[in-house]
Amino acid sequence: MGQNVRVSVIGGGSWATALVKILSNNVLHINWWLRKEESVKHIKEFKRNPRYLSDVVINTDIVNLFTDVEECIKESEIVILAVPSAFLKDSLVNINSEHLKNKKVFSAVKGIIPENLVIVGEFVHQEFSVPYENIGVISGPCHSEEVALEKLSYLTISCQNEKNTHELAELMRCRYIKVTESDDIYGTEYGAVLKNVYAIAAGLANGVGYGDNFQAVLMSNAIREMKRFVDAVHPINRDINDSAYLGDLLVTSYSQFSRNRTLGNMIGRGYTVKSAMMEMGMIAEGYYSVKCVYELNKKYKVDMPICEAVFNVLYDNISPRMEMKLLTDQLN
Repeated sequence: MGQNVRVSVIGGGSWATALVKILSNNVLHINWWLRKEESVKHIKEFKRNPRYLSDVVINTDIVNLFTDVEECIKESEIVILAVPSAFLKDSLVNINSEHLKNKKVFSAVKGIIPENLVIVGEFVHQEFSVPYENIGVISGPCHSEEVALEKLSYLTISCQNEKNTHELAELMRCRYIKVTESDDIYGTEYGAVLKNVYAIAAGLANGVGYGDNFQAVLMSNAIREMKRFVDAVHPINRDINDSAYLGDLLVTSYSQFSRNRTLGNMIGRGYTVKSAMMEMGMIAEGYYSVKCVYELNKKYKVDMPICEAVFNVLYDNISPRMEMKLLTDQLN
């Protein structure tokens, strides 16, 4: 069903690679944009992404590779954005409203556009005049590393147009992927942003020596903090305990694969932010997201002690040990 739909994936990282793998189970025409020409050449020759999830075999019979983003999306009906938020505007610099006219655009970015202080769905609507009914979100709980291993994973597809939600959900369901459908494009996208910030907090706490008991309290407070913020930004009737919110928060905060938790853990153990990010060699979205949330919250004035603690450590160079100690007095 829907196998002849043409889908573009924009981005060359782990999550983009995982999405290409998932779609390859059901879609006959996948257009994949990667920034680096050498990556495209490597995939064409060896059928593997040289930098990310290199164990995943790419079916180049159905996956067409591009370094020109305009050419990549030209013939596609669905466009999936999977570029880190800090670099998305640059990646789409040659794209205008006409390029995305009548296309369905789904964000798998999990971040906020720093220059605009908006989530990706809002950015796509404002910048390219894509109507909200054609904008959607792909969220978890799901780690790309477990997709690569074909371990059972769950995705949430959100769009205000039920038909568009169902169409992409059917394209992504397979033996190891189950999909939940939702219409909460704001809550799922902001939830995906915030869970990365809370995963950094979890890593910081672990790095300075707090144990499982504190982690449980931290996560309990984090989901309440998330609810306060998403309800302030977009107040609708949602269950914050659904997998798209609570589940994604938990897997990102506890998993060994979480780059945001890893970043926090390294900084908690004494690394500088710069040295930790250089050693990781991958983008931790929470680093950019926490600054954006901090700025956004000047408008909403939501009580967000965990986000503020992460911001203080990453951007104000406050000692992780001191900041975590201060945070413990604000949690319950």
